[in-house]
Amino acid sequence: MGPLSVPPYTLHITWKELLLTASLLIFWNPPTTAQVTIEAQPTKLSEGKDVLLLVHNLPQNLTGYSWYKGQIIDLQHYITAYTIDTEMIVLGPAYSGRETVYSNASLLIQNVTKNDTGSYTIQITKRGEGTEGVTGHFTLYHGPYIPSIFSSPYYRSGEKLYLYCFAISNPPAEYSWTINGKFLQSGQELSIREITTKHSGLYSCSARNPATGSESSAFKTIKVSGPCHGDLAGSHSRLPPQRHCEKDATMKSYKGG
Repeated sequence: MGPLSVPPYTLHITWKELLLTASLLIFWNPPTTAQVTIEAQPTKLSEGKDVLLLVHNLPQNLTGYSWYKGQIIDLQHYITAYTIDTEMIVLGPAYSGRETVYSNASLLIQNVTKNDTGSYTIQITKRGEGTEGVTGHFTLYHGPYIPSIFSSPYYRSGEKLYLYCFAISNPPAEYSWTINGKFLQSGQELSIREITTKHSGLYSCSARNPATGSESSAFKTIKVSGPCHGDLAGSHSRLPPQRHCEKDATMKSYKGG
């Protein structure tokens, strides 16, 4: 029979000792530094409104900070800077006269335009610790601006009518079509097969921004002529079909045709 093995050592710890140990661990755990963030108030807005880029969790050992348009920190995108010790504000090439920097590092942009939308970066300078850059952004709702209708103004009976409408808008616009004030359909494109002279008239494209409810419209007059028998007016001609038909009829009359 071999030697008996030594029984395992048992450690008895009370719940109070566990609680004390946990408390000591929490006490000695070094605090984590909250990350600097930028919050846009509001995050989404329309043209002509104001937006505040509010900076959170600023460190205590700051000497100053600088704001830049976009995510590139260079002189061309430099808006403004604030020096804490002297309370001095310095304006940069990207300053438009509508920006205000505050002592808490926040940046106010008044009467925003579509050129203001995008990212903004704050460069924080710490005393003896270098710099840190943080980027934030906001979304600007704008438009719709006056739409453009793309189509030929002249058609012949039997041809296919095709119109396309586009308006600059954020978010993208919603479109609808009318002819002589009567609703035709919704959508960015309008297509009608084998049109007749009854399809002549004033076509309108209305663009609506679904976020702001703003609308803008454009108009285009479409003329549909009757068919030119005998292909008197070439389908690839640049002149209006009706004028070609009249021209050929005049030439026939002159020749005694």
